[in-house]
Amino acid sequence: MTDEHDGRDDHHEHDGRDHRRDSGQDAFRALLHAQRVWDTELPVFDAAAAPDEPLPLFHRWFTEAVAAGQSEPHTMTLATADERGRPDVRILMLHDADARGWHFASHATSRKGRQLAGRPEAALGFYWAVQGRAVRLRGRVLTAGAEESGADLRARSTGALASALVGRQSEVLGSRDELARASRAAWRRAEREPTAEAESWTAYVLEPDEVEFFQGDADRRHVRLRYRREQGIWVRELLWP
Repeated sequence: MTDEHDGRDDHHEHDGRDHRRDSGQDAFRALLHAQRVWDTELPVFDAAAAPDEPLPLFHRWFTEAVAAGQSEPHTMTLATADERGRPDVRILMLHDADARGWHFASHATSRKGRQLAGRPEAALGFYWAVQGRAVRLRGRVLTAGAEESGADLRARSTGALASALVGRQSEVLGSRDELARASRAAWRRAEREPTAEAESWTAYVLEPDEVEFFQGDADRRHVRLRYRREQGIWVRELLWP
């Protein structure tokens, strides 16, 4: 008798948990499906008038994103692959974009650094929602030398230098207290030695062989312009949205 009663209680508790879980999932889906994109007037992109190379257009779009009030337009997604070919992705900052390529930096000992050492190819992605624009790039990644990597670090803020001096990026952290102690020591050193070096800090340059510019359209007739490097020459082509 008691066992049967206990079984019924367990069944009811299980049903209750399932109901709460289903309700939470339903609420999430309702919230997700209620979201809208580009609730603003989008710019018109005339791909036929685009420059012969992607860099000037990137500079122009970046400038326009800043002028339009895009938050953190210099943040980008970096995608790499590990030794088994499994993809990995994270957000980081663009440090420059010039004739050599798109610049960023990290610790060579970090996960992304190790992956780039094993497979020196990557993809970058920018999304500027305020204008419904995105830019995608992919190509080989070059590693800068110690002098350039050091100059990149010295050009950054005290906080960025302190973070680099802490190092150990992507390693397992024992506790928040351990991080706090290392961070305080690194901040003191960064303030005392603004030219301090972080040995593993490395500057990278992605040399794209493909760059795509995406302009959203309220009627879903999006404009996709791809630059593709072919024997040293940039070829422009439109893509179906």
